[in-house]
Amino acid sequence: MQFPPGTAPVAGSVHERYVADRLADVGRWGEQTLPDVVRRHAAKNPDGLAFIAGDDRMTWRQFDAWSTAFAHRLVAAGLDRGARVGVLLADGVEVHVVYLAAMKAGVVVVAIGPRAARLEVRHLLAVGGATALVSFEAHRGEPVAALIEGLGIEKHIILASGDKSDMQGVSDLSVKSDGGQAELAGRQLGLGDIHLLNSTSGTTGMPKCVVHNQNRWFYYHELAVDCGDLRTDDVFLTLIPAPYGFAQWTANFTPTLLGAPTVVMPRFSADEALRLIERERVTVVCCVSTQFIMMLNSPVLEQVDLSSLRCMFTGGEAVPFERAAEFERRTGASVLQFFGSNETGALSRTSVRDTTEQRLRTAGKVIDEMRVRLFAEDGTDVTDAGGPGQAACAGPATCLGYFADPEANEKLFTPDGWMLTGDICTIDEDGFLRVVDRKSDFIIRGGKNISAAAVEDQVGTHPAVAMVAAVAMPDPTFGERVCAFVVLREGAPLDLDGLRAHLNARGVSRENWPERLELVDDLPRGSGGKVAKAQLRQRLRPAPEPAGPPA
Repeated sequence: MQFPPGTAPVAGSVHERYVADRLADVGRWGEQTLPDVVRRHAAKNPDGLAFIAGDDRMTWRQFDAWSTAFAHRLVAAGLDRGARVGVLLADGVEVHVVYLAAMKAGVVVVAIGPRAARLEVRHLLAVGGATALVSFEAHRGEPVAALIEGLGIEKHIILASGDKSDMQGVSDLSVKSDGGQAELAGRQLGLGDIHLLNSTSGTTGMPKCVVHNQNRWFYYHELAVDCGDLRTDDVFLTLIPAPYGFAQWTANFTPTLLGAPTVVMPRFSADEALRLIERERVTVVCCVSTQFIMMLNSPVLEQVDLSSLRCMFTGGEAVPFERAAEFERRTGASVLQFFGSNETGALSRTSVRDTTEQRLRTAGKVIDEMRVRLFAEDGTDVTDAGGPGQAACAGPATCLGYFADPEANEKLFTPDGWMLTGDICTIDEDGFLRVVDRKSDFIIRGGKNISAAAVEDQVGTHPAVAMVAAVAMPDPTFGERVCAFVVLREGAPLDLDGLRAHLNARGVSRENWPERLELVDDLPRGSGGKVAKAQLRQRLRPAPEPAGPPA
């Protein structure tokens, strides 16, 4: 694997040693690349379904042929092997075809989420060093040509647009450029090569570009198959935007490696997701906690047959016990999760073999191969004591660090090469990990650390509450107090006194009671789907004092 000039790990740095360790893993979980696997399916099961989009179906033969044709188009556009190409597409089949085509053409995808706004799009293209872009003509109502002006994008490939609930844009993928049949031999990316730069979720500040190779997702696939008892006859529905780490294994890798179809939808809707599970007989649904709670709150849940569903993979944020238990009761599906991040992959996992308490009260059993450790605030290793401490890991599910960002990479690792998560955790004597909270998500009231996740878990039990996010609000006496932003169920009333009475009846400690209640129509989310708490905290900041009169 080669980093582009000026972006390689600093010689002798912890990051450089870490990358070398990860590349030593390459090939342990398979020797074929993802394009090789698709070619195999196209030869052995050409009419089998690869993707389902609305009323349309894409077979393995079509997936292979269209991705090859678009790979020719990328090369004919003048992109050298290793060049970076931005991909800004909705969550239809087009994005998956383009991702596979890029691997075949030997170019690196700079993946941009479909909800990314102008500032984030420009930032990611610039940081990723993209010289080309694949998109529709417009993004969020703005012409893409104007959005990328001045960024040095030398080639802009515009796909046919239309209703992205079907495959109207896919036929355009197979249209070759005037360059004709460009040669693909020797260009395909290997298992250890950089194939993707995607972003952190962007809930705080501008996102960083995370470096991926295929090998980490081949390993992740082994974990997923084992803990979910996944099979070749499964049908996947992935509700996470394609560019993000969660979607890499749930849409781009595991279904393909199994030869199983993936159902795609361009924009998440709880009602439509439930109808898709029924219509397509989905067996595995993959979503963040916010999304499955929205499905639980949907009236459509009572109208559909979900008997095909075997398991639901969730994560990305704290999994509330009572709502997860409710999902299991009402659907019959097992709720599973990996604990980790876009950067770290998986440190622990729950399994269909675990008890309900283990699946829903913990983040699962630590994965031995990930060499998980816990660090106290002063850097002391507190793993043997079970924590609490910041979780870190050094194993094959991790990324290769941040792209062209030595300062961020220095902060990502401990001095001896463990990748930090930013999450405070404990590990019990049986090896089950529990997340106390994110370091940045504590509310510190009068010197007392209050877990935002714990507040959210309890407030979410009130029958009037559909969604909740707890954040710190500034206070001149205590430093911070607890504020709960709440989305109500339709027609349900709630005030702060009623909420406190409910929490008191449940025996919740007063320190975990919200001291302010803000009722909102919806919670803002970052481009990865998580609640954007930075925006909520911004709403609570006092307005700046007006300027005084001129001297």
